Parts: sequence; C-alpha cells; structure tokens
Amino acid sequence: MPQRPISDYGFLSDCRSGALVGTDGSVDWWCPHRFDSPAVFARLLDTDAGHWRLAPAAAGSAGHRVLRSYQPDTLVLRTVHHTPEGSVAVTDALAAEMGARGHQLGMHSPAVLVRVVEGLSGRVPMIVDFQPRPEYGLLRPYLRERADGAVLASAGPVELVLRCDGLRLPADPDRVRQTFEIAEGQVLGFDLAFGAAYGDPPAELDPVSTVADTVRAWQAFRESHRYEGRYPELVRRSATVLTGLTYARSGAVTAAATTSLPEVIGGDRNYDYRFAWLRDFSMTLRALWVAACPAESSRLFAWATRSIGRIGADPIPVLFGLEGERDISEHNCPHLAGYAGSRPVRIGNDAWRQRQSDVPGEVVSAIWRLRDYLGDEFDTELREMVLGLTEQVAATWRLPDRGIWEPRDRERHYLSSKVLCWVAMDKAVRLAPRLGERADVLRWSAIRDEIRATVLREGFHEGRGAYTGAFGSPELDAAALYLPVVGFLPADDPRMRATIAAVQRELGDAGGLIRRWEDDSGGFLLCSFWLVECLVLAGEREQAARLFEQVTGHANDLGLLSEQIDLASGAQLGNTPQALSHIGLVNAAWRLTEPSGD
Repeated sequence: MPQRPISDYGFLSDCRSGALVGTDGSVDWWCPHRFDSPAVFARLLDTDAGHWRLAPAAAGSAGHRVLRSYQPDTLVLRTVHHTPEGSVAVTDALAAEMGARGHQLGMHSPAVLVRVVEGLSGRVPMIVDFQPRPEYGLLRPYLRERADGAVLASAGPVELVLRCDGLRLPADPDRVRQTFEIAEGQVLGFDLAFGAAYGDPPAELDPVSTVADTVRAWQAFRESHRYEGRYPELVRRSATVLTGLTYARSGAVTAAATTSLPEVIGGDRNYDYRFAWLRDFSMTLRALWVAACPAESSRLFAWATRSIGRIGADPIPVLFGLEGERDISEHNCPHLAGYAGSRPVRIGNDAWRQRQSDVPGEVVSAIWRLRDYLGDEFDTELREMVLGLTEQVAATWRLPDRGIWEPRDRERHYLSSKVLCWVAMDKAVRLAPRLGERADVLRWSAIRDEIRATVLREGFHEGRGAYTGAFGSPELDAAALYLPVVGFLPADDPRMRATIAAVQRELGDAGGLIRRWEDDSGGFLLCSFWLVECLVLAGEREQAARLFEQVTGHANDLGLLSEQIDLASGAQLGNTPQALSHIGLVNAAWRLTEPSGD
C-alpha cells in the first residue's frame, strides 16, 4: 500500500488521546488509553500494524472526490465523499464524556471512537475494514461476535468492542470486513470502545447523540476563550489543536500526537514526541495565555511544579511523561517498517537524560510571565522551585550541554542555552521580592551580567558576521532568532540585525521557510515564526505579515501543521500535529497584533 502523505491525516482528540484519520476513511493511528500509550492502530508506521477503514467502496477511484472540514471550533471531523453512485458523509470523533462542558472537557473521556455515516444522495456502496493490532502491531487479537451483535477484540491487556446498530459485523479470526449500502437520508452509527482487560469494561454509547454532544462540548469550551487579534481564524484553529494536544487530567501539553514520523524520508531522525517538554514551557504558556485563558496556563504550570519536584544537583529533565513520569527510556520497535521505510521506530525518548541548560530559563521566564496571576507572595513549593532553578543555573551555566535541537553526539557551548541561562538569572532578579530572604540579588545580578558579557563576546562570529549556533563555531543556527524574542537583544541591534539577515539569506528559501542549520533537510516551522517575530520587533511589520501568510499556507486543508516542510516538494515532515508549530503561529500572530510588537 502506498504511504499516505502526512498532510492527508486529520486529527481527532478527546484531550486524553489522539487519533489520525486519512482522506481514505482509514483510522491509521490511535493510542486509546492516553497519548503516550501503546497504539491499537499503527498503520501509520507499518501496513500490518492495524487500522479501521470506513469509506465508500469507490474510494480512490477516478470518480471519487473528498471534501472535509472540522465542525466549527471542534476536533470533530466531517468528511464528505462524492462517488459516481452518490454522496455520503462520515463524521469522526473521539467522544467527550456526556455533558462535559468548559474545563471538564477531557477529564473523564470514555476512550470511545465514534463514526457516523449519513447518506446525502443516491445509494452508495460502503466498506468496513476493522483490523485492530494492539501494542503497535505486536498482538493479533481474538475476535468474536457477542450475543448483542457487537464484536469483541481481546489480546493481552486490551479489550475493544465494536458496535453498529442495524448492521451485522461478521468476525473473522482477526478482522471484520463487511460491505453495505447507505441511502439518501439514512444514518448509521459505529462506536469502538477501549477497555483494560482487567479493569472497567469498555463504555457503551449511542454514536449519533455522542457526536452531537461532543460538538457541543468543544464549542462550549471555545466560547469561553476569546482572542481579539489578527488572523483570528488561524489562531482559533491552532488554539483548538493545542487544546486537543492537552492531556486534560494533568494539564500537560504533548509535543505531538505521534511517534517516529521522520524529519527525512528514509532517515533515522525519528523520535517519540508524545511527551511534554519543559524547554518549550514559556512559549507554550504565552500561546495559551493569548489564545486560551489563564486557567489552562495555570494548570500547565501546576503540572510542571509537581513534575520537577524538589530540585537537587542533577539537571532538570527537558521532558516528562504526561502525568509527570521522569524515566521515559527509549526503545526501538524492530517489527515496524516505519513511515515510508524510515527506521527505527522509537517508543520513549532518551532526551530526558540530556543536560539542556536552557530548561531553567524557560521555567523561570514562565513564572515571570504569570507573576501577577500567581500573587505577590509565592507559596513554599513555588518559591523553592525558583530558588533551586536559579542556583542550579548559577552553578552550571559554564558547562556545555546538548542544546535546543537535542543532538545525540556531544555537548557544546550552545548560544541559545547560554541566553536562556541569562533569562533565568534576569527573571530571578526581578522576582526577588517574592522569593524571601534567600534571594541573593547582588550575586545573581553579577552572574547575569557575566553571562551576558560572555554571550556578546563568544557568541558572535566575526568571520560570519553573525551570532552562530555555538561558541567558536562558524555554523549558523536559526535558534539565534530567539534572542530578540526573549529580550536578550533588540532586533534592531546592528549585530542582531546582521544575524537575522544572514539567517534569511543562508537558511531561508523563497517560500519563507527557515532551516535550523545549513544542511537541515527541511524548513522548521517554529523558526519561520520566530523570524516573523524578529521582523516585527525590527520594525518591518509588512514583511513580517507577508512571511506569516506564506508560512501558514503550508498547513493542510484542516489547518494542521507538522514539525517541518520538505523544501523541494512542500510535503509535511515530522510528527503531527506539532504543538510547537501551532504555538509559533499563535505567538507570531499576537506579535503582529500588538502595536508595539511586545
């Protein structure tokens, strides 16, 4: 089977887990327990790793056309198939708990995938092809028809129950395959419920009423969140995607819904992004504050405080599990062929073991952003966290680290890491009145100033005429665009302006995409949005707006962005939907909105 483009997939979420469904009607990815749990459908990564297809029998033929869209302000997907025999709509959703409204969305999601088929015209032959393969395809479950007509699939720790009132679903040994016709005005609902083999049984829901209530739940949530700025439709869509990537029970925002979608087709930079990165913390909070509401920001903050725990001498991990797990050790899945043959497929992410010196700066910067919301007097845990992070930076900022792009070779003195160390010390000095008598303002100020002087002296490469990726290195790195965004240097500073120009000239392309480094294979969308912010801060607002519109044009038909864009083909690359890309969009749109660019 040909590999479907990444942009072909729509994203479903119940704020507990995520699923991907293609324009061919096949659900090729679903991790039902939570985002980072084992998949029961993983055809995204191997043709034999499970899927659930529900589509016209003519899908893929010359006479088949597809139009799809989300129901407004939701992640409920409606796909209309036009065929020679007639037209049919399939509405897909991961069910919300019945009656959930506002911030209850996702708190008690029942882990049910619902699909409703509606005949629009003619009489359309349809096909159901259900092949569950739990644990990323390792398990082939036993399937049996129950007395009530449902099909039970069970293997290992997983139970799945597939139901459809009005259609018999014959169970072969390890799949269900059935054809039927849908006539104009006819409605048929399917639901697939997940349960643990030794836990609560799978839920039972009415598909049609569940879809309607799930739409209301999403729309009620979005109605309580106002954004008044430029590009409101794009920002609202990105905000909805970020809500969909939020694990509601803890407030953690997962970096993406998938693992091991490659940065380069056939390459090995294929990583598991189904975790929450502290390093992205400040950017995430800013986007949630702009496009969502303070309550979501504060829940994410509470998750981070609990996850970090008491701070000692060891570096703070850059990422955690969605409920604060620290050890998320990585292993490969040799039984999976990988997306378009891109191996290995990785589960877990060993970046948690790396020293990444920018992490404390992101967290302390986020605390500074939320300072008024957190109150004049910090509680003991918050105060201890800020003090611990600040002292850790004071003791370790001279050490090399792995940097923002998490290379797996050796540590270096990365520019962006040193700048975030400066951010940590600068914001700690400003927060000192709320930190009690242990706040050592004079010493912290001296360290802050020393870090700044070191960056200005060592970070600028005279031969390149620009700030480069690491001290002493001639290699440009788009992470230098972050300096004006975090306030280390004004964008119109002569050296900074020269760096922005060098990044545009040497790492950019005609479509506004920015590579992270010179031999990077694709445009990294976050870096393009950083460039938008830099141009606004440099007073070039019209150019920034043109660039923003170019970059957002790389979204798929549903407004979804992956991590990167292939420079030659324009194809989306990397895990999807990518939180950082949507965070970059929101923050760039707000930067374009603010008269001062602040």
